[in-house]
Amino acid sequence: MTQTLVLVGDALWKILLAALVLGAGLPVLFSAGVRAMAFGAGGDAETDHAPGHPAGTVLAAVCFAVVVAAVALGITFIVAGGFGKALSFEHVYPTVVDQ
Repeated sequence: MTQTLVLVGDALWKILLAALVLGAGLPVLFSAGVRAMAFGAGGDAETDHAPGHPAGTVLAAVCFAVVVAAVALGITFIVAGGFGKALSFEHVYPTVVDQ
C-alpha cells in the first residue's frame, strides 16, 4: 500500500512539474520578454524619451528564443508521433528516430 502511494506521489510530482514549466512557465517567460523589451526601449519611452538599455533588448531576445524553441520542439514531438516516429534526447540536441 505505501509503495503504491509513493509511486503515485512520484508520478504526480512529475506531472505537476511539467504543468508548471510548460503550462505556466512559457507564458511567464513570454511576459518577461515583453517586460524586458520595454526596459530595453527605455521603459516609458513614449512620454519622457528615456534612453534605452541594451541589456533589456538582449534579455528579451533570449526569452523569445526560448519560447519559440519550446513551441517548435512541441510541434516536432506531435508531428513525429503522427508519422510513427519518436523524439530522442540521447545527444545534446533532439533528433527524430524510429520507434
